[in-house]
Amino acid sequence: MVIVLKKDISEADKKRIKAFLGEKNFKTNEVSGEEASIIAAVGQLRIDPSDVNLLPGVEKVIPISKPYKMASREFKPENTVVELNNNFGQKIRIGGKRIAVIAGPCAVEERERMFQIAKCVAESGACMLRGGAYKPRTSPYSFQGLGEEGVKLLKEAGDKYGLPVVTEIIAAEHLSIMKKYGVDCLQIGARNMQNFDLLKEVGKSKLPVILKRGLCATIEEWLMSAEYLLSGGAENVILCERGIRTYEKATRNTLDLSAVPVLRGMTHLPVIVDPSHAVGVRDKISPMALAAIASGADGIVVEVHNCPEKALSDGPQALLPEMFDKLMHDIEAMAPVVGKSVVHIRGDILAKVDKKTVNEKKNGKIICAYNGKPGAYAEQAVTRYFDGEADSKSVESFREIFKAVLSGEADCGMVPIENSLAGSVYQNYDNLSDFEDVSIVGALHLRIQHALLAPKGTTLDSIKRVFSHPQGLAQCSKFLATRNWEKIDASSTSTAAKIVADKGSVENAAIASAVTTEYYNLEILQEDIQNDPRDYTRFVIISANNKKNSVKLNGKLPNMATFMFSIENRAGALCECLGIFQKYGLSLSRLESRPVNGQPWHYWFYADAELKESEQQCEEYVQKVLVELKKSVEKIRLLGVYSEAGYSI
Repeated sequence: MVIVLKKDISEADKKRIKAFLGEKNFKTNEVSGEEASIIAAVGQLRIDPSDVNLLPGVEKVIPISKPYKMASREFKPENTVVELNNNFGQKIRIGGKRIAVIAGPCAVEERERMFQIAKCVAESGACMLRGGAYKPRTSPYSFQGLGEEGVKLLKEAGDKYGLPVVTEIIAAEHLSIMKKYGVDCLQIGARNMQNFDLLKEVGKSKLPVILKRGLCATIEEWLMSAEYLLSGGAENVILCERGIRTYEKATRNTLDLSAVPVLRGMTHLPVIVDPSHAVGVRDKISPMALAAIASGADGIVVEVHNCPEKALSDGPQALLPEMFDKLMHDIEAMAPVVGKSVVHIRGDILAKVDKKTVNEKKNGKIICAYNGKPGAYAEQAVTRYFDGEADSKSVESFREIFKAVLSGEADCGMVPIENSLAGSVYQNYDNLSDFEDVSIVGALHLRIQHALLAPKGTTLDSIKRVFSHPQGLAQCSKFLATRNWEKIDASSTSTAAKIVADKGSVENAAIASAVTTEYYNLEILQEDIQNDPRDYTRFVIISANNKKNSVKLNGKLPNMATFMFSIENRAGALCECLGIFQKYGLSLSRLESRPVNGQPWHYWFYADAELKESEQQCEEYVQKVLVELKKSVEKIRLLGVYSEAGYSI
């Protein structure tokens, strides 16, 4: 059964509940989820749930009818997200809205080759490195792995490229070796899925585990094996579909992709797919990998080898590096279609391997990414905020700003979040939700002064089309209302200026900053055409979490904190949260809501709170607010505690 605890339960009441269940010979395990804290109770004895429901601190009791208890969706309604840390301080998350790609050779063979393969999979976009050190083979005459030396080489290669490593464990006595070298994740292979003694010992280790499906196992049998791991103490279990035995001989095994959506309804555990072992034929692996992503898998495991004809194990099913690189590009293209993003090792980590950092390439200056072309308002914001001490990097979209920051191509990003006349830039609120590994580290307000720009010889009468960002068109709606021009959206105001310059027609004009005339040889036909002279855009500066060399901003004490949270659909839930802000004397300068992706009529709330404390007090103060808010919300994330600069003229 699952005992859901009240949010305000005391530690004493928890102990009493566990003691009561212990007396009834129940084994208990406490789990803190996103929505609630629970106690899982597993035992042979049947008791009346109402007896438990009457205990102090119990919200409700949920009987679980499934033979697998802790692995069931009843036990934990929300999806489990497994987190692994690499040696550079980055969290690698498997599950949720992410696609994780694990790649590497079937077996660790020798040092140079292992490092070559690690380098190529890291550069192509893998987030974890796989490799077998102990190889359970069908034939006793086949290569059985390098053993402890293989574990050592795998971990060294993974650490060099910032890749957490996963390797198969075939005997409990190997646990000490795995821990000695700091293996990040263990793999239980198909042959050992029902090696229950091994499962018990691996569960006790509390290391993350990838559990592969047995060759002839049903889904329920597979989940029962996961139950052994969870009941033994494992908290992070990942299921891996790798093909099952059927009468079909065209492929090595039959990949059961129907298992992925079926498991979604049965368990909260992440599900990944191994197409390499499923099909066993090199040219069939990529199509099945993409099919796995389309089916809803949280990631894939593929074998990659730079010289498969010389591989000591399963060479025919290993992708060549160039094939893996293409597969990663295809996965990147598919990810947005299924509402997910691909997990990557940050680019600054890979750059450090060769002793070259982004900052070193730019003479030690901060690199700040912005959307648009030279002369864009965002570029002006970079100059104003950093006072010329940062280099600007142009990208093609708001989303690319976030990607550049996470990849290490930029130290930070300048992101427009709100305009005083046109309102919120909703796309960037959604980006803050999607990109969990970034935080807000600063903000400023920039005055927007729009001008009508056009090629030489253009008149107001000759214009038929006007190009600008949708926000720019909205901010100049009164000026445009009296003119029958076709309005065409561009990705930024500066991009609009470039489009008009490239076309060179007197029938086209752009709404952009007058500064852009310096770059595109355009003329100013009319200045200050925005609806109101008090036209300001608020920009936030984002940076990657866990960044070793933190971005040095304006040096001022924090005066803002931004919270992002979701609440239950009940009367007074939002009012309860707002009351907490009031209790702590925090003035909310903005409250914005956005739909939660994939959850109709469910919303994220973004709250900007003004801070008036000193730096040290501020951090402590915000944490107190955060702790109290957690009691009243479903999910919450502190987007940043930062300094917001004043209005820039």
